[in-house]
Amino acid sequence: MNQVTRGRLLTASAVLLTAIGLLVGVRLIPSVSAQNSTIEGTIWVADENGNSITVIDASMNEVVTTLMGIEGPHNLQVSPDGATVWAVSGHDNLAVQIDTRTYAVLGTTPTGEHPAHIIATPDGSTVYVTNGGDNSVTVIDAATKEVITTIPVGEFPHGLRPSPDGRWIYVANASDTTLSVIDTTTNEGVTNIEVGERPVQVAFDPNGEYVYFSLNGENAVGKVDVATQSLVGTVEVGEGPIQVYVTPDNRYVLAANQGTEANPSTTVSIIDVATFAVVETLETGQGAHGVVVEPSGRYAYIANIYGDDVAVIDLSTLEVVARVATGDSPNGISFSPLPAAPAQQPQIALALDQGTEEDHDEHHPAEETTPTPAPQATEEDHAAHHPADEVTPTVVPEATESAMGQMDMDSMDMSAMMQPMMDMMDEMMGMEMSADMMSMMQQMR
Repeated sequence: MNQVTRGRLLTASAVLLTAIGLLVGVRLIPSVSAQNSTIEGTIWVADENGNSITVIDASMNEVVTTLMGIEGPHNLQVSPDGATVWAVSGHDNLAVQIDTRTYAVLGTTPTGEHPAHIIATPDGSTVYVTNGGDNSVTVIDAATKEVITTIPVGEFPHGLRPSPDGRWIYVANASDTTLSVIDTTTNEGVTNIEVGERPVQVAFDPNGEYVYFSLNGENAVGKVDVATQSLVGTVEVGEGPIQVYVTPDNRYVLAANQGTEANPSTTVSIIDVATFAVVETLETGQGAHGVVVEPSGRYAYIANIYGDDVAVIDLSTLEVVARVATGDSPNGISFSPLPAAPAQQPQIALALDQGTEEDHDEHHPAEETTPTPAPQATEEDHAAHHPADEVTPTVVPEATESAMGQMDMDSMDMSAMMQPMMDMMDEMMGMEMSADMMSMMQQMR
């Protein structure tokens, strides 16, 4: 074989292999891009429009199973001991408790209208749920799953979190300009702090000295002094910030910038706690919404509501290192330090204990009627904070028309595609492939 012929063969082979690589790359766009980590634990994700919960093994960044049957789960929270997870059903006005080891439903509790977020106190004894439809917070005894009381708060309460010592619950009132403060010793609201336009979620620092919050209406993150219950300041972030989270070492505040369905944002703003300034903006995915950081502080997990996936950030390098596909419209996200329990099926149907038919009709009016929205919440406000209730998220196509001529990649026979390509190369080159080349191509089929 002369040098010209050898060169032509190598060039044609490179073109063919590149084309195959591009085909494989397009095929893998919607699939899991897993990267092993040194972290042991489980990532729980609420898929609101999918009526499902995605369970992810944090050590492999792979989906273990998907729990089906909770209608409109906007948010969830793992208990402090990792043994249970609490989720809300926005459709059925329910709080649902699930065993993280068996994936069985342990019980349900009626909430107020249009429940949004749910959290547990640091000791795990009490659960708090924001009800956007009636401007209240439902307080639940975690052991008995009975309602203790209902606390009035600001307009359209959304995100909430407890202080590290469990004394305070801060509530972001999304159709208001305030954070409501609840004293957990009395389960009463003690004050409303003026902070700015459309606060959506809050996050305490590990010392409980400051609470940070997103201002969706100002594209900013704010900071409140817990001791004085007063606003310290704000910093500009990306478009439409939703959830915020402080790293365990108190170094960074992460703010997920969702934007809107029509104009989704794709970033997470990294704020330096010491300077209260944005030091990095990371591209994480379509409609960055939920944020959680695992206890060691090495990895952060971002739920992308319009991309239907979770991005994994290595906080030591500030890079996205993995991406995991989820159900439709992932938003609420929580981390359990316990290893992911094995599952027998890729999907598990949850059996919700909803009591008698009479109890069901009393506590689940959402099945017959549309939940009453907060009177002061405009359509714009609601779409900003609960976009999955109003619209269908943009689905990332598996292949564009221009790239693949509207081919169905999932049903495509790669062997059938490759044979004409090899024949074409034979014709162009006027020679047969070598045995080694043919063997390599056969292995790639």
